[in-house]
Amino acid sequence: MIFFKNDCNCFDNEFEDVIKLFFLPDEIEKIDGPWDERPGAFLFCSKSIHEGQEYINIELKDQDFDDFIKLRCESVLESEDKQSHKTFKRIIMRKLFLLLNKYTGKVIPWGILTGIRPAKLVNEFIDKGINRDDILSTLKNDYFVTDGKASLLYEVATNQREMFLHSKTNSVSVYIGIPFCPSRCLYCSFSSSTISQYKKMIDPYVDTLLKEIQHTALLIKAKGFEVESIYIGGGTPTSLNVHQLSRLLEGIREYLDMSQLKEYTVEAGRPDTIDMEKLKLIKNIGVSRISINPQTMNASTLEKIGRKHSPEDIEKAFYLARDLGFDNINMDLICGLPGEDVGMFNNTLEKMNLMKPDSLTVHTLSIKRASRLTEEKENYCLDKQYQQVAGMVDMAREYATKMELNPYYLYRQKNILGNLENVGYSRKNKECLYNIQIMEERQSILACGAGAVTKIVFPHNRIERAFNVKSVEEYISRIDEMIERKIRVNR
Repeated sequence: MIFFKNDCNCFDNEFEDVIKLFFLPDEIEKIDGPWDERPGAFLFCSKSIHEGQEYINIELKDQDFDDFIKLRCESVLESEDKQSHKTFKRIIMRKLFLLLNKYTGKVIPWGILTGIRPAKLVNEFIDKGINRDDILSTLKNDYFVTDGKASLLYEVATNQREMFLHSKTNSVSVYIGIPFCPSRCLYCSFSSSTISQYKKMIDPYVDTLLKEIQHTALLIKAKGFEVESIYIGGGTPTSLNVHQLSRLLEGIREYLDMSQLKEYTVEAGRPDTIDMEKLKLIKNIGVSRISINPQTMNASTLEKIGRKHSPEDIEKAFYLARDLGFDNINMDLICGLPGEDVGMFNNTLEKMNLMKPDSLTVHTLSIKRASRLTEEKENYCLDKQYQQVAGMVDMAREYATKMELNPYYLYRQKNILGNLENVGYSRKNKECLYNIQIMEERQSILACGAGAVTKIVFPHNRIERAFNVKSVEEYISRIDEMIERKIRVNR
């Protein structure tokens, strides 16, 4: 347990981000008063002035440990120089990281790289002409990234560059969100609703979505953009019935200019939503990539997380898609699912090795605040998952290598087990361009649907966003406002 008090009135988020690297959320408590020798550690941050100079002081102590950091602020806190703030912030995070590392003795694989897009940093280094050895040295010495993660990160960055460097400057991606699923998974916090709950809302939602897609297409044309990739995600897009899915796909084909399209993805994530008719529809409309997401191939875990299908259903859906000619199929897995041990995860990987998908996206379980897993966490032994998840992640990389799949995109999340990562592995020329662009933020993404986020990338790394409301009912009633937001952010 660690008790945290910050009297500095600055860098509160940075302090908390570093503390969360070493302690679970339930082990952290912010307090207002002094430490009273309660069980656990006490971390106190304060300011002081000595001979006219301002300092930030950080003290960490318990009954057996007491250490102290004193940092001179100089004038950085009052400066409007953002780079100076950023540099000083990193200094504080590094000092605090080393202090907590000394106290706990824990190995933190990603060091102080707490952001979700570490490959973006490496690509920026490469843009500046920094060589591989110097990049790896910076990751290890300045950010405290372990050797293995630094090498993985550099490999991801170099594998994806070949794709995004060939994108035209006026190219964009289009994301289309379907916020419905057959059931809500235990770990899910996405803006998604079960089909049974929203059965009467699905047709009005598709109508509204098509209206937004039509206006987005007009905006794309007016701006002289070219659509490079389309990604239909969710939720589960194939939870729509054949008629609804057909209306959506036909509308997309009618409204969007696909003459420059390089990639078209549909998440057919749940095998219990996939059949011959839907797959033929998707194939005939020109979709080039689908994702069939088992998460696990263990029946007991599927039941525990709220999936309404079996491992056999997953295999049936996969081979059906193969027989219909889909030659770019991704499959998602999750390391650290409740109740799974390393042996069970190995079983899943063995099944993947036999099926041989074209890409494998390996997620590490993230404890989402709005998920049922968080609401019911006392029912699950998450401490055990923390202890085993690093081995699962390493095992997944070994299997990916054996399957001749290379890492091509990577991202991290808050409250992710073991402070680890999510990695996409792919065969050569089967990478998902959209996944790369959304992570590297080098291309604008125009997004449609409830909860979708449009991201416009301007020169000099300026990014503007337009957020659609998450509620299905509000999205339908406020669609004109959502369209206007998208127009406004593009000005």
